Amino acid sequence: MQNKIAFSIVCILLTLSLAGCSDKKPAIESNIEKDNVYERAYSPSIGPESAKVTIVEFFDPACEACRSFNPFVKDILSKHPKDVRLVLRYAAFHQGSETVIRMLETARLQNVFEPVLEALFEHQPQWASHHKPSIDRAWDIAEAAGLNVMSAKAFMNSTDINQLLEQEKADIRQLKVSQTPTFFVNEKPLTSFGPKQLYDLVLSELQK
Repeated sequence: MQNKIAFSIVCILLTLSLAGCSDKKPAIESNIEKDNVYERAYSPSIGPESAKVTIVEFFDPACEACRSFNPFVKDILSKHPKDVRLVLRYAAFHQGSETVIRMLETARLQNVFEPVLEALFEHQPQWASHHKPSIDRAWDIAEAAGLNVMSAKAFMNSTDINQLLEQEKADIRQLKVSQTPTFFVNEKPLTSFGPKQLYDLVLSELQK
């Protein structure tokens, strides 16, 4: 009986912890007015909703190229803080990535998405071996960046997150995304891959 009571108390505390997160103003916005194959209502978004240009990036947290592109994308945002926004979409192409994506989604719900993502990218070589990823190490990195691991693990396999991942997979198929990172700028695909090409496409959209 005591074990059952203790378990019930833990469940209640976890529920309250998750509920409390939703009352805070998120650093990463979700645009509930947009819901299409490029941007879903739940998609993390950095930058003003009024921006003239929207970059959509399908990324895998274990992808070395995504890590390499991250500083270039941040540089574009810093150069055009009022005119460019970034929408992030999940693509679990590498071994172990789905678990880390679930981790990131719980980080979004806890309003620590950006610091957790930055930490996972920064320390990617420590956890993202394609042959044998160290998910325990990824949890440690996320926790150090501010993630409440107990709450995250309690919610990471929820129906909501399961449905979110299925939607991401459906959109990946519809848009024929086959590698990461894949970029769309104002729904136009980046056909020639590279940081300069991405910035050139952004500039062309800004000049319209």
